[in-house]
Amino acid sequence: MEKWRGDLFMAAWQELEEPALKTIEAECEAAYETYKARGLKLDMSRGKPGPEQLDLTLDMLDCVNARDGYRTAGGADTRNYGIPDGIPEARALLGAMMGVPAENVIVGGNSSLNMMFDYIATAYSKGVCGQEPWCRQGAVKFLCPAPGYDRHFAVTDYFGFELLTVDMTETGPDMDQVESFVRDPLVKGIWCVPLYSNPDGITYSDETVRRMAALRPAAPDFRIMWDNAYCVHHLTDTPDVLLNLYDEAKAVGNEDIAVFFASTSKISFPGSGIAGIAASPRNLADIRRRLSIQTIGSDKLNMLRHARYFGDIDGIRAHMKLHAAILRPKFAVVLDTLSRELGGTGIAAWHEPRGGYFVSVNLLPGCAKETVRLLAEAGVVMTGAGATYPYGRDPKDSNIRIAPTFPSVEELQTAMELFCVCAKLAAARQLLGDRPRRA
Repeated sequence: MEKWRGDLFMAAWQELEEPALKTIEAECEAAYETYKARGLKLDMSRGKPGPEQLDLTLDMLDCVNARDGYRTAGGADTRNYGIPDGIPEARALLGAMMGVPAENVIVGGNSSLNMMFDYIATAYSKGVCGQEPWCRQGAVKFLCPAPGYDRHFAVTDYFGFELLTVDMTETGPDMDQVESFVRDPLVKGIWCVPLYSNPDGITYSDETVRRMAALRPAAPDFRIMWDNAYCVHHLTDTPDVLLNLYDEAKAVGNEDIAVFFASTSKISFPGSGIAGIAASPRNLADIRRRLSIQTIGSDKLNMLRHARYFGDIDGIRAHMKLHAAILRPKFAVVLDTLSRELGGTGIAAWHEPRGGYFVSVNLLPGCAKETVRLLAEAGVVMTGAGATYPYGRDPKDSNIRIAPTFPSVEELQTAMELFCVCAKLAAARQLLGDRPRRA
């Protein structure tokens, strides 16, 4: 299905004469000043669950207590030390979410990003499965599909990796580029959000997953960082289906190439969820060597809460339908406002996601930073323009990530109307500024 909406590549406003553009500019400036006078204070900078979503799991806080006991089904006391891999019930729950056998899962604290950071830090300082530490191999590099998740890019930037941009397509990362890059032994991995990608909402095609599984990089310590953050975060009753990378890689004898991550951060509580890392037996043995020194075990009481509250993957899926009911009206506000205000102008295009947490908008080149600046001056904080690209540099200054989940529907409506005013104002000024050079 074609996911881009809008008419970015049609002429529309670009064909308007200067007087018409000046009229648009004046109208937008007047509307903008009206919004500024309202003293708005709205934050759409991160994909945070809204309060109504957090309320859905409040009963979880009471399901582990003296009456019902603190022991796992196998009799382990979750109040005490031990079980560094996580309790079996939690491993089964996250394994079902990730499509990986429970025995291949290690459950940690609330943050999958923390587990990704630890994995990269260990590979950098100690190496992967007996290979030379990345820090001793020279100017190592990492592949970053863009637009993508800024916090992924920040992790590898923190360790001084050279970040190489891979173009995102409608079927996932451009695999021709990926296959070319991995011929370099200094390229050590790739970041992936394979289902409802951040921010475009793209689901990797079967062909993309199979090509990922079949990669034969020059670096034996190359790893696919498979962050399936939105594996159960559907917005429709006919969700996208992602081919199972673990099964595909195992089928071609390449199961060591990927490390898998997921969490309940946007299912239960972002600050008190559970996260998991999954991998092949060889990779798991490598990870356990570090964990045996790093921790005596994560919060098993919290694991037990999640296991008792959700029960199994069907419990997770039923719960996520409640989330979808809350989120659908918010995504509808964003998409309807974009269509009504920017459709047919030729100054914007956007994705209509079927799941995940974001809407990705591409404006005329050179307009993203100005649009975000105008929004901030009027009291609406957005993710910084360029954040979805390595080093925070969007070469076209075009992409903006909209996070609709946290504000109320009413606040979101106001924010989106202002967003469109700012996008129009930035575009009109850009086009007027271009006119002398076009003459």
